[in-house]
Amino acid sequence: MGQKTHPTGNRLGIIRGWQSNWYGGKNYADKLVEDEKIRKYLYARLAKGGVSKIIIERTLKLITVTINTARPGIVIGKGGQEVDKIKEELKKITKKDVQINIFEIKRPELDAQLVSESIARQIEARISFRRAIKTAIASSMRMGAEGIKAQVSGRLGGAEIARSEGYKEGRIPLHTFRADIDYALTEAHTTYGRIGVKVWICKGEIYGKRDLSPNVGMASGGKGKSREPMRGRGKKSNK
Repeated sequence: MGQKTHPTGNRLGIIRGWQSNWYGGKNYADKLVEDEKIRKYLYARLAKGGVSKIIIERTLKLITVTINTARPGIVIGKGGQEVDKIKEELKKITKKDVQINIFEIKRPELDAQLVSESIARQIEARISFRRAIKTAIASSMRMGAEGIKAQVSGRLGGAEIARSEGYKEGRIPLHTFRADIDYALTEAHTTYGRIGVKVWICKGEIYGKRDLSPNVGMASGGKGKSREPMRGRGKKSNK
């Protein structure tokens, strides 16, 4: 079962929390579509910002958007100008007040989304996919990953027949629900067509009860440690 199902969806409610946190009621479909619009806008606007996950929380009058990024400076902008512009655009999309929190990803080598995007961008730049994968695997293992697996599928190297090729180092226990496995899928757009890039990263195992609230252990790639977000103009909130 672990080999077939989505590694993140398979662990929801066990060691993984949800990226959309709200109660929809009769308006569930409308809010779900609105969440998709928010994410689509942010990923396009912050394409060079190293954005990994976008978590959305809702109350009656406020939408809180938390951006996990490896480059908070690009997201915040000079003097907080960029984040203010984003906030205004999101207000137009949602017709509600929006609060933006920013979490810095300290170790991007342990974030599957960022690793898969890095491999995809190198493939688009005509760098050998084998070289890109092996470099990414070495970097992740050096930063403390217990295991990493990367797979590419498509017309590799411009071949006439599409195929899949992957490399693995360490352990990836997909059947173990307590295993902290990060997974991501990214597409590389080449002159020969699209190439899919999948990455699995195992960061260890989590024992005992874990807090499933948003951002706990997500931004830093750690094991259950929470961090204060940067708000507004890049200052940490006082709680």
